[in-house]
Amino acid sequence: MPTTTYKRDKVFWLAALQTGAFGIFMGGFGPALPLLQEAQGTSAAIAGLHGTALGVASIIAGAFNAHIVHRYGRMTTVWLGLITFNIGALGFVLFPRAWQTILAIFIAGIGLSVTVNNTFMKLSIHFADHSARATSQANGVNSAFVLLGNFIIGVIASSSFSWKLGLLLCIPFTIVLYLLLGRQEEYEYIPEESGRQKGSLSLKYWVSWVGMTFCIAAEFAIAFWAAALLRERTDMSAPLATTLVLAFPLGMMIGRWFGTYLLPSLDIDQRLKLIVAIQGLSFLVFWASDIALASFIALFFVGFGTSMQFALSTLRLLRFGANKPDLAIGKASWGAGIAIALSPFFLGFLADKFGIVNAFLMVPAIVICAFVIVVLLPSDHEVEKR
Repeated sequence: MPTTTYKRDKVFWLAALQTGAFGIFMGGFGPALPLLQEAQGTSAAIAGLHGTALGVASIIAGAFNAHIVHRYGRMTTVWLGLITFNIGALGFVLFPRAWQTILAIFIAGIGLSVTVNNTFMKLSIHFADHSARATSQANGVNSAFVLLGNFIIGVIASSSFSWKLGLLLCIPFTIVLYLLLGRQEEYEYIPEESGRQKGSLSLKYWVSWVGMTFCIAAEFAIAFWAAALLRERTDMSAPLATTLVLAFPLGMMIGRWFGTYLLPSLDIDQRLKLIVAIQGLSFLVFWASDIALASFIALFFVGFGTSMQFALSTLRLLRFGANKPDLAIGKASWGAGIAIALSPFFLGFLADKFGIVNAFLMVPAIVICAFVIVVLLPSDHEVEKR
């Protein structure tokens, strides 16, 4: 039953911690991409194919999301996603070659996308009018685990142990989470008589979908390659740069948890414009800085500006998606997949050709595009129509 007041109940904490399971892995995986590149002896573009694999996986997961939810129910689907993710994570740690780790990340990415899509929908439906706060704060919990994973990999990278070992924490965490909370979840599920959601979505939905895709593209370009830019600008070591980019998930964690209390009277669109602007301006400072402390602070605010973009952009899509939420969220996964697939790879390709500093100029360009779409296509009118 949807709640009429906002209280972080068992539904919230289970969904939030389910995203935390993959947050541990992703927090270490993204910033460690330069370390993986060095270990495998590949180019930046080949290393960026790991992001491409995540993106393609997201597209595939989005295509089948409505079908899987209709057959198994949203709660069971989330656990299927986590099982798939952990299988891929284990393969990434065990296998050494680039094609093997790329395939493993592809498998993990399918599970990750299925988990994200359906925890988001579970929270959105359960908290109804408070969905913006609930989904953002659940993402804040995820960011806390991303931060933990980032820190663990940074510490291990400075030691004599393999940095990959820290990524395996996601497996016991998932098992303990299921034993403590998952078994208590109610799994009563009755499939809709009309079948899975299908059909077309409006032009406004698809234009807003492009804006969300730009937001995610900027996020993953920064998450995957910020450490490389930090190394280039400040001449610090790879392990130290990998550790210091924890400023990005730290900013995301703070923004996702406390940002919902900032100007609560503003509509989704207004808040999205504000945080996109913060992201863009802070990134320019980070890009230009050659002082480690200034770069750290700027990257924190980049993370803060990035923090609520996914939640707010996706809620905009649900507004435009009318009465087809599972279909709308599945198509949103396509946008996420395209962004994740192309953004890190394309930035890596540009880095090989022009250097990492010049390559990162693509980020402010796509941030501007995202901002313009929100300005030109407000979603609040869609709410008024209903």
